[in-house]
Amino acid sequence: MDKEDTSKNSKKDLSNEEVIRDKHKTHQEHNDHQHHQEHKAILQKTDEHVHHQGHEEMNQIHDEERVPGAEKEHLHQHVSANGEHDNHNDHHAMMVADFRKRFFISLIITVPILLLSPMIQMFLGVNWRFFGDSFLLVGLSTILFIYGGKPFLTGARDELKKKTPAMMTLIALSITVAYIYSTLTVFFISGDDFFWELATLIVIMLLGHWIEMKSVMGASKALDELVKLMPEEAHRITENGETTDISVKQLKPGDSILVKPGEKIPIDGLVYDGKSAVNEAMITGESAPVEKEKGDEIVGGSINGEGILKFKVTHVGEETFLSQVLKLVREAQDSKSNTHRLADKAAKWLFYIAVTAGILTFLAWMFIAQDLNFAVTRAVTVIVISCPHALGLAVPLVTAVSTSIGAQKGLLIRDRAAFENARKVNTVVFDKTGTLTEGTFGITDIKAIGISEEELLLLAYSVESNSEHPIAQGIVNEGKKLNLKLKAVKDYQNLTGKGLKATVDGRDIRVVSPGYMRSEAIAFDINHYEKLAQMGKTVIFVLDGDTLLGYLALSDIVRDTAREAVDTLKSMKVETILLTGDNQRVAAYVGNQLNIDTVIAEVLPQEKASKIDGLIKEGKIVAMTGDGVNDAPSLAKADLGIAIGAGTDVAIETADVILVRSNPLDVITILTLSKATYRKMIQNLIWATGYNMIALPLAAGVLYNQGIIINPAIGAALMSLSTVIVAINAKLLKID
Repeated sequence: MDKEDTSKNSKKDLSNEEVIRDKHKTHQEHNDHQHHQEHKAILQKTDEHVHHQGHEEMNQIHDEERVPGAEKEHLHQHVSANGEHDNHNDHHAMMVADFRKRFFISLIITVPILLLSPMIQMFLGVNWRFFGDSFLLVGLSTILFIYGGKPFLTGARDELKKKTPAMMTLIALSITVAYIYSTLTVFFISGDDFFWELATLIVIMLLGHWIEMKSVMGASKALDELVKLMPEEAHRITENGETTDISVKQLKPGDSILVKPGEKIPIDGLVYDGKSAVNEAMITGESAPVEKEKGDEIVGGSINGEGILKFKVTHVGEETFLSQVLKLVREAQDSKSNTHRLADKAAKWLFYIAVTAGILTFLAWMFIAQDLNFAVTRAVTVIVISCPHALGLAVPLVTAVSTSIGAQKGLLIRDRAAFENARKVNTVVFDKTGTLTEGTFGITDIKAIGISEEELLLLAYSVESNSEHPIAQGIVNEGKKLNLKLKAVKDYQNLTGKGLKATVDGRDIRVVSPGYMRSEAIAFDINHYEKLAQMGKTVIFVLDGDTLLGYLALSDIVRDTAREAVDTLKSMKVETILLTGDNQRVAAYVGNQLNIDTVIAEVLPQEKASKIDGLIKEGKIVAMTGDGVNDAPSLAKADLGIAIGAGTDVAIETADVILVRSNPLDVITILTLSKATYRKMIQNLIWATGYNMIALPLAAGVLYNQGIIINPAIGAALMSLSTVIVAINAKLLKID
C-alpha cells in the first residue's frame, strides 16, 4: 500500500465525514490480543527466552536459525508444518541447563583438585601427598579443562574468528596456559603447578555465566510473530461464483477473495465489491477503523468490520505489506550496531595486557637471568592471574540484581547490551496510539441542546450499547463509569456508513456522523465542529427524528502519566519526538497536550525505521517506544527498543525492554536504572581488576631483587578478597 492511499484513507476516516457505525464482532478478540492476555502472559512468555547477550556461542545459534530472505509463504509453510513456532526457547533453556550442569559437575571435580594441589596444601600448612597424586591431579584437571572449559574455548574461537577478543578469549587464554604449563611441571619441567587456579577460575566463571543467563531475556521471535498475524486460509471466489477455502500460500495475484464480517484479511488486495470498516490499528497505527469500499486497498492482517468485502489479490510472497515489515525488521536486526558490553570491553583490554605483559616478562627475565625455566614460570604466572576470578562475578552479579530491580519496577530486560547503553540515550521517540494514548476512544466534549448533558449521553449510551464498534465502546464505557441506567431500545438498525438508529421511549433516536447531517441538510454549529475536528476528535450527533439534541466528541485517551513522562525527560535534557502513522491533526493535538518537542505524523513502517536511522546518523542515541506491528522495524533499528506491555506480540518480541505496566513513566526508570547499573559495574570492575594492579607487577618480578614476589598465599588472599567485595558491592545496587 503506498503512502498516498494510506493517508487518503486515514484522512477520510479521521475527518469524521463518513464514520462507520457497524457492529465489530471481533473487536474484543482483537483487543484481548493487543493486551497480550494481560501482563501475566508477558511475564510467562518472556521468561522463556533466557540467554547471555555476550556469549558468542548463543549468537552463533541465533545466526544459524535466522531466516535469510525467506518468502512469506515459505514461513507460513514452515510454521504450519511444525504446528508450533520454530523459535529459540528450547535452545536458551538448554544453554541455561548446560551451564548449571557444568558448574555443579566442575565444582565436584574442583574439590579433590584443591585438596591434591601442593600449593593449597602449602597454604593450609598440611601435607597430604601420596604416590601418584600428581598423576591423579593431572587426570582430574584434564577432565575439568575439557568439560568445564568447553564453553569458554568455543566462545574464544568465535571471538577470534570475528577479531573481537573479549571475555571468552581472556578466560580461555588463562585456563589453557595454566593447564599446559601445570601439566608440563608434572612430566617435563620443574616448577609449581597452577591446577588450583585452573579449577577455581573455571568454576567461578561458569557460576557467573549461569547467574547472568538466568537473569536476562532475549531471543526475539519477531519474525514468527509476524507470520502469526496472517490467516492460513482464504475464501477464494471461483469463476462460477462459488467460494472455496484454500491455503494462503497458494494464492496468486488476480485471485478473487471473500472476507466475511469479523475475519482477518488474509492478504493484500484491491476491493472490487462491498463496503466495511477495517481495523488497521495493529498494522498502521491508526486509532480508528478505516472505511473501505470499491477501489480501496486493504492490507493482509487487518481485521474486517461487519460488512462483506470482495477483493482482488494484488501482492503475494515477499511483496505483501507484512512481508515488507518482516524484511525491515530482519534488516534492522542485522544492521543494528554490535554493542559490546562493559565486561567484554574490560576483558578485551585485560587480554591484550596479559599477552603483552607475559611476553615482556619472559623476554626481560631471559635477558636478565638467562634462565628459561624461571622466565617461563614468571610469564605463565602473569598470564594466568591476569584473568581475575572476581571479573567473572563483577558484571553477572550486578546484572542479576538490576534485572530483579527492573522486574519489581515493571521492566523486563531482554537485551543487556542495549539496556546498559540506555544511560547514553538523549532522544526518546514515542509512538502515539497505545503508547502515549490508551488506544481506546473516550468522550472529551459533550454539547447538549434543549436537554441535559446526562440525558444526551444516556440516549447515545442506550443506542450504542448494541454495538462493539470502538467509538461505540467509548460511549458505553463513559455511561458505565457514570453508572447510567440503560433505557429500553427497540427497532435497532444500522445506517450503513452513517450511524445507528433505534426507538428509545417511543422516540426515533439516531446517533449519526457529520456526513449524515450534511446529506440530510440538518443544521449544526459548523465552527464548533471544525474546531473539534482540528483537534483530531471524532464527532457524533444525536438526533430525535430530524431534531438535533446535541453532539459528543471522542478521541483516543492520553495516558495520565504521559505528560509527566515527557516533562521528566525534558528535565533530564532528553529530546522527545512523537512518531506516528496517525493523522496529522490527531498527532498535533496529542503533541500539544503533552508538550512534545517534535511531532512527525502519517508515516508508514518503513518510514518510521528510516526516521530512526536518520536520527542515529545525526549522532543521537535513540530510544523508540511503541506497541504495534508498524513499530517493529523502528524498535529493532533504535539503540534501545521499548515495547508497551499491552502491545502486539510482534512489538514485544522485537524490543530490548518491555514495560509490563504500559506506563510511559517507566521509560524514566529504564534510563535511571541503566545509569545506576553502569556505575555499579564500573565499581565492581575496579575492584576486580584492582587485584591485577598489585598482582601483575609482583608476578612479573619487579621487586624480585628486594625479595618480594607473589606466592600462592598472597595470590589466593587477594583473589578471595576482591571476589567478596565484588559480591557485596553488587547487592548494594538500588535506585530511588
